[in-house]
Amino acid sequence: MGAGSVEWYDFFLYATASAAIFPAVFFAELGPTGSLFASFLTFALAFVARPLGGFVFGPIGDRIGRRAALAAGTVTMGVATVLIGLIPSTASIGIAAPILLVILRLVQGLALGGQWAGSVLLLTEQAPAGRRGFWGSIAQLGSPIGGLVSNALFFLFAAVLSQDAFQSWGWRIPFLLSVLVIGLGLALQLRLDDSPAFRRISAASDRSRTPVLEVLRTRWTGVLLAGGTFVAASASLWVFVTFMITYGSKNLGLPQSTMLLLVTVTQAFQMVSIPLASAISDRVGRRRVYLVAAVASAVWAFPAFLLIDTGSAALVALALAVVHLILGAMYGPLAALFSEMFGTRVRYSGASLGYQLGTVLGGGFAPIVATALFAASGTSLAIAGYLVAMSLITVLCVSLVRDISGEPLHDGGPAAAGQDSSTYSEQR
Repeated sequence: MGAGSVEWYDFFLYATASAAIFPAVFFAELGPTGSLFASFLTFALAFVARPLGGFVFGPIGDRIGRRAALAAGTVTMGVATVLIGLIPSTASIGIAAPILLVILRLVQGLALGGQWAGSVLLLTEQAPAGRRGFWGSIAQLGSPIGGLVSNALFFLFAAVLSQDAFQSWGWRIPFLLSVLVIGLGLALQLRLDDSPAFRRISAASDRSRTPVLEVLRTRWTGVLLAGGTFVAASASLWVFVTFMITYGSKNLGLPQSTMLLLVTVTQAFQMVSIPLASAISDRVGRRRVYLVAAVASAVWAFPAFLLIDTGSAALVALALAVVHLILGAMYGPLAALFSEMFGTRVRYSGASLGYQLGTVLGGGFAPIVATALFAASGTSLAIAGYLVAMSLITVLCVSLVRDISGEPLHDGGPAAAGQDSSTYSEQR
């Protein structure tokens, strides 16, 4: 499991538990709908904290080093995840249980908000000429790998344990196993050197004193556009990975174990489209690939829910497989695209803030929005309309990136292929 997979393992673990376990363990007294809303609200809180992670870890990454910020985020995330697995239920300690859950969820969000840029920049800033998109995709593979591993463990323990045992203590095992994941992640990260781009500005004493303030002063439009660029992928991911578990089991009549299996297995399709789309972006440009994928996301939203609503496991799998192929085509090139939008002095802070802004606007409240839309309308087509709106926002923002950035992006193709990482860092 790569460095980026470590944090995503923990984050996806909570996402699955918020749909399948936490409503009953921490919020049962609120009733079926209320407990689900409350659980999804704690899920959303981490997305509110993620931009704060950019503020906290961004300066570490821009002043001390990419590797130091990434390692700090990994430890913070892992400790919070293990502690979540140790929280007694509300039935045991009362209101203290959900309070502890909220606090630790905020810590998770803070950690993930700081680590993403570290894993991405350690790769994109030292990529060979013309391969920045593909190298960045290696970090992006952490999301589906982390999701696959965490969901697979949930499915495994749910399958081998009785329902009562799983609800009581079995769900805690994957959280406690994060101890091993932390060790593996740190072992991998400590083998990496900081990027040549960061070492260069360090040697030249050209590091920004206040990188967050500098990027907000000089590249605030880039931060906003980066956030808008990511809203479609973020919203789609958490609707089809988190909300879908509850939707399939409660509204379609499919067993929860079946939904867990479908959500888990179909994430593997991202592992195909992430590197493929990223490699293509090295040849034809990040924005072209991203725009095609964003349009495809809008087009597929309604057919996806029409297939899902049949209640056929095979058709649900087909719908989710296509969703994840499209998600990967957006998520893969994102690493290089965001890296190329900000200068080396403020790249960690700029990429972090833009990415986390997109998660707040698109993904953080997506399960809650989906739940509310379905409750109000009684049809999943309202959720599909919401995803179309998110996709159109992304299409608009990606279309404006080149003009607003103030500097020409190295957008793939022959020109970009002729530039090595030193030219990249000096020009940016």
